[in-house]
Amino acid sequence: MKMLHLMNFIMLNYLIGNFMYSLNRKHLLIILLSLEFIMLNLFFMIYLYTVSLGNSMYFMVMFMVLSVCEGVLGISILMYMIRIFGNDYVRIFSIL
Repeated sequence: MKMLHLMNFIMLNYLIGNFMYSLNRKHLLIILLSLEFIMLNLFFMIYLYTVSLGNSMYFMVMFMVLSVCEGVLGISILMYMIRIFGNDYVRIFSIL
């Protein structure tokens, strides 16, 4: 029963992250933070799934590596935009 409540809480957080992503599309930093929040919730759901079934944790390691690579790529794009344009507005990025 406790696992079900925890899973519902994580799914609610996932939906909040998607809602936050769809509403805040002005700054790239806010978009990146909401994407990392979504990835963190997906990681917790995968962790609960693997613990409850007793599977190996190799998939979780692969997921974390891909999440870190996605975060580094997003931060490098953010730094590029700040150096070239002076701000992180997404509407300037669509001019390119």
